[in-house]
Amino acid sequence: MLRYLFPRLTPAPAAELYDAVVAEARKPHWYIEGGIADTIDGRFAMLATLLALVLVRLEREGRGASELSIVLTERFIDSMESEHRELGLGDPKLGRTVRKLVGSLSRRVDLWRLAVAGEPSWQDSTRDSIYKSEPASDALSHTSEGLRLFWSGLEKLDGTKFAEGSLE
Repeated sequence: MLRYLFPRLTPAPAAELYDAVVAEARKPHWYIEGGIADTIDGRFAMLATLLALVLVRLEREGRGASELSIVLTERFIDSMESEHRELGLGDPKLGRTVRKLVGSLSRRVDLWRLAVAGEPSWQDSTRDSIYKSEPASDALSHTSEGLRLFWSGLEKLDGTKFAEGSLE
């Protein structure tokens, strides 16, 4: 309720940054060439994966970015709650579902933290983060390379771009 009365409670940079991640997750190439299921689960996996990469990148900015990271995660929680309410999920089950989704995001953050450090391969991390079953090799390659390019772009950003709510 307060969110509707006071829409500026979420700082603009976090809202804009979250919207930029959502826009990236909606790009058709992930679902066409990448073979990601164009379903609620597939779209969630793509969004959570991209958001996890952004959160890992924000960790590298140090303490100054930790507030942005927290607010970005809160924005994710609000979004998941809102989306699931629209799907008809009621209060008794909603909290449990959202906690599960946040846990899934947390698992992805841990996975990508290791991947960017070079521990598992990008393809293995991509498979574990996005696909429920074994994807076609060309789809996996496309998505893995797309995520690597996304990460490369994130690495080039300085902290002020994040603070402005930008991925570019």
